[in-house]
Amino acid sequence: MATLPLSYPMSGGDGPHSYVRNSSYQKAAIDSVKEKTKEAISKILDFHNQPFKGEVFRVADFGCSFGQNTFDVVGNIIQTVELKHKQEKTEEEKIKNPKKELEFHVFFNDQPNNDFNTLFKTLPLLLSTRRCFAYGVPSSFYGRVLPRNSIHIGHTSYTLHWLSKAPEDVGDRNSPAWNKDSIQCTSLVGEASNAYRVQFKRDMADFIEARAEELVPGGLMIISGQCLPDDVSMVSTWKGVVIDMIGDCLFDMAKSGVTREEMVESFNLPIYFPNTSELEEVIEQNGCFRIEIMEEVKHPMEDETLSNDFIVSKFRAIFHGVIEEHFGGGLIDELFGRFAKKLTSYPVDFKKCRKDMQYFIVLKRYVF
Repeated sequence: MATLPLSYPMSGGDGPHSYVRNSSYQKAAIDSVKEKTKEAISKILDFHNQPFKGEVFRVADFGCSFGQNTFDVVGNIIQTVELKHKQEKTEEEKIKNPKKELEFHVFFNDQPNNDFNTLFKTLPLLLSTRRCFAYGVPSSFYGRVLPRNSIHIGHTSYTLHWLSKAPEDVGDRNSPAWNKDSIQCTSLVGEASNAYRVQFKRDMADFIEARAEELVPGGLMIISGQCLPDDVSMVSTWKGVVIDMIGDCLFDMAKSGVTREEMVESFNLPIYFPNTSELEEVIEQNGCFRIEIMEEVKHPMEDETLSNDFIVSKFRAIFHGVIEEHFGGGLIDELFGRFAKKLTSYPVDFKKCRKDMQYFIVLKRYVF
């Protein structure tokens, strides 16, 4: 079972460089599937199935980070389930328990050094009423984090491109997969790409296996995130261009003596953007879920030309943890200062970049 010896949380707190203030791109993606999530729950969730007949309904957001995005997701799920529950009460239930309402248990899961303090300080009223009890679950979602057959709806958004770790071979000078000149899986070096692909499939299989144990029979797992069309390389997308530029800045800093060259050469982001066929393959191999929905969705900001300030702030909030873990915190300001200057000199040409894809998946745990 894969575990995370290191973890790379989003930038904490609520300061100018925090994830809370720099996650509008992720929020736009979440908002774009809000109605799809409602429709899926309304159509697929079955309250006549035995595991759903109790008074407690449990929801988990895996890789929740902190801030309004996770609250919006969970709030949407709760409101939809409440409405469906009221609509599907039998006449006998209405007579016996006219005031009976569901009690919700909500589990917020992320790495142990996620900013849970900010998360619970900002918990909205919807999730702090007497009928909704919130819990923090600090652990890697690449393993079991909750009891068997305990969760009715699981959710994760924009998390599964984060691997449990970067493949070891890509940082090994003696390996044919050594990713010497890049900090990401560019899709241009075959051996490095294959190492990333193998790591992703292993991690994804662990994620699906853990959720298969935690979800009740008939439970739903809702997944959204980013992937690549089969004919598109990461480096040809605007995100790939930006990450390569950050890598160039690190190599420039090594040449200037700010950090050591071998530190940069051994640094690889634990990120992999799969294609949809890879996602589907791992899910089907598990055998515990039926794919109810698997479709491409359009990101609301897909056709926008993003400002340089927006790009710098977004990637600083996302990569702060992983960069600090490898290099220490002393170079963050200089790195993103250099990155801002490089973007000004070489702005991203969004019209020439290839587009990645956003996916929306709903899985239903088989009732065996």
